[in-house]
Amino acid sequence: MQQYVTYVRVSTSEQGRSGLGLAAQERDIGLFLDAFSEVPFEVIETVTEVQTGGADDRPELARALKLVRKTGAELLVAKLDRLSRKVSFIANLMDDPKVRLRVASMPSADKFQLHIYAALAEQERTFISARTKAALREAKAKGSKLGGLRDATGKRNEVVSANAMKRAEKVSGIVLPLRKQGATLRSIAATLNASGVPTARGGEWQASQVKRVIERLEN
Repeated sequence: MQQYVTYVRVSTSEQGRSGLGLAAQERDIGLFLDAFSEVPFEVIETVTEVQTGGADDRPELARALKLVRKTGAELLVAKLDRLSRKVSFIANLMDDPKVRLRVASMPSADKFQLHIYAALAEQERTFISARTKAALREAKAKGSKLGGLRDATGKRNEVVSANAMKRAEKVSGIVLPLRKQGATLRSIAATLNASGVPTARGGEWQASQVKRVIERLEN
């Protein structure tokens, strides 16, 4: 019988609103078990942790890994970044001969593909962070030269643009890798909806919205 230890993690209430909350992760894991798992299967334990993905000290993850090594079960997570946002951490984990890893949102991915995805995601986060800081510096420099109504309008536009960029960055780890793999706008929208990620207004994604997100991230 195929056995699993499932691991879910959240760090802030904001992640719950962005589709990375516990309910969304549990739903993705359930979809994997129903549609992609070998049968029969057994979930030995579901381990829940409230901790940032960049922290090195995560006692619940350590407990889940200990259970996996002891029982031979697979470690099942909804998304790769629920384990860690560091590619080095994920690479070391996949090198462990006693740990078998499955990612619900990428049910057919092998170790090599997961490693590549983790590396791409880390590069994207680094680039997005640098780009956001540069944009804020540029906006601040331009704002110092404005005045009166024009200054207020410019600041409002900057806030709107910054908020839109933040929302785009939240889904970049899903949208950009899928786009690089040749996925259509419609299929990316379907993936976001299936993963429980809402739009800015809490609705479902359409191809046109995915297109705007990609344009914002690329420009």
